[in-house]
Amino acid sequence: IVNTVVYVQSKLARPSTDVPITLAAFGFGSMLVALLLPRLLEKRPDRPAMLIGASIMALGLLAGVGVANLGGTFEWPALLLTWFGLGIGYSMTQTPGGRLLKRSAASADRPALFAAQFSLSHACWLITYPLAGQLGARFGMAVTFGAMAALTLLGLAIAWRAWPVADEDELAHEHRGDEPGLADHLKEGHSLDGQRHRHNFNIDELHDRWPRSH
Repeated sequence: IVNTVVYVQSKLARPSTDVPITLAAFGFGSMLVALLLPRLLEKRPDRPAMLIGASIMALGLLAGVGVANLGGTFEWPALLLTWFGLGIGYSMTQTPGGRLLKRSAASADRPALFAAQFSLSHACWLITYPLAGQLGARFGMAVTFGAMAALTLLGLAIAWRAWPVADEDELAHEHRGDEPGLADHLKEGHSLDGQRHRHNFNIDELHDRWPRSH
């Protein structure tokens, strides 16, 4: 997004009319996944789709290093193909995000959670947008592709580590016994297992941390 105009018009010396074509390649990949992914997510969990999407973005950015060094008549079609792949990865990562947030909080807490995620994502953009622009202006597109790929791989590694493979909705846990509202909470029909009980687990006033076994 940041460097498309610069890449097409400055590096490739192509007319301004080719800029929307390049962005359309990204948009086509993004829309294609956005239309197909919901049906796939009816049978598959969110984690594989989002991690695969992030991996595709990382690979696309790494491929961009080679595209930027390609030169000649093949660089333009290679750039379009790269943007198409980045659109696929971007949409595969972003599309399930709303589902993930929805299942991570009770309905009363979702507005705050969505607002927090919105703020966090824009804080990340506040860093990466200027970084992409400055790297492109100072060091060229190949370096910029490499730096963005490194950031993507870092985020992918953190997500892979922090997001459990066995990400169950219902978790067994115990309470201290003195929390306000606990009595009403235990009357909600959650399945019991000795002193522990199990239900769809979200972080809220009664559950301020994930169970240790998770």
